[in-house]
Amino acid sequence: GEIVTPSHPLVIANTMITQLQRPAIILVVLIVALVQGCARHPVDAPRQEQRVMAQQGVSGSLEQAMAPTFYLTDTDKPHNRIGQVVATGSQAAHTITIAPDRPVFYVGAKQWSTPQGVYTNLIYRIHFLEQPYSLIPFNYGAGQHVGLLVILTLNAHDEVVLVTTAQTCGCYAVSIPTKTLPTSAYPRDWPTARLTVAGEDLPAQLPAIGAHDLVQIVLRPEVHRVMDIQVVPRVSLAADVVQATFADIASLKQLPLGDGTTTSFYYQDWPLTGHVKGAFKPWETLLLGLVSFDLFVGMDKEYGDTHESGNPFHTSLKPWNRHSSDMNDFAGYLRFNGWRL
Repeated sequence: GEIVTPSHPLVIANTMITQLQRPAIILVVLIVALVQGCARHPVDAPRQEQRVMAQQGVSGSLEQAMAPTFYLTDTDKPHNRIGQVVATGSQAAHTITIAPDRPVFYVGAKQWSTPQGVYTNLIYRIHFLEQPYSLIPFNYGAGQHVGLLVILTLNAHDEVVLVTTAQTCGCYAVSIPTKTLPTSAYPRDWPTARLTVAGEDLPAQLPAIGAHDLVQIVLRPEVHRVMDIQVVPRVSLAADVVQATFADIASLKQLPLGDGTTTSFYYQDWPLTGHVKGAFKPWETLLLGLVSFDLFVGMDKEYGDTHESGNPFHTSLKPWNRHSSDMNDFAGYLRFNGWRL
């Protein structure tokens, strides 16, 4: 958790400026570490595993019926378990943390369109306590309150045509088609079998997802990277699963406090507007802040509407792509990546 006070963002900014003044030789060493950090982290034989899926209910909503399941390993460690975002204290001074024994899927839906058709995104947001600090392997994305987005894009017949995943910092965003999507909508250079996303080997296409199937997201422990996406029969997960509750994604802006008021999971004031409270990533700031012209690079952020959050959910480090790669404009994000839906 982290104590939040009115002066807190300025304290963070001052700390980062001090870090960026370190000798150049240290920066070179850290860049080498960054290259190593981008490589795939080895996974030892898991000591404990969990399959987390949504609680079965009677709401009848598409969000609940089609919610993905998550396969997690090394869940004996609290930071490898999906949790609930919790706030304690008062508006003047409060603590935000992730409760790792109460898995919650934060869920929303958004319709969007292109000249080719109308689509609906089912949005699933999950959070973890932290990505722990580590030198070997080097976790350059270490920090608190890290999260993951899974977005299922449905066509007009409520069939899944795309599965999109991204860390809630905007990192490692990728969209993978199902066989339901015509190949004419793919990017022109799309691979036929597998694709690599910053060291992770993922399928280039998923099977069509039927009424009795679920998307299963396999996560790498410690760093919470997506290491596989599968389509599995729902009945294969009927036993030995951890059930997660649902919460509206908008509820992250109204976390209840002990004094009867509420607070947001996100900073409301400049210079951290729209970023997740307590999600500062010192290594990413030091290594990538100047390159990306973003001192808060790597910080997790709000997903939904750039005009409301004041913070684009950009998925490219290049400053000139900040708006064209903004996943809050999903049609624009797809165009940026060559999709022709």
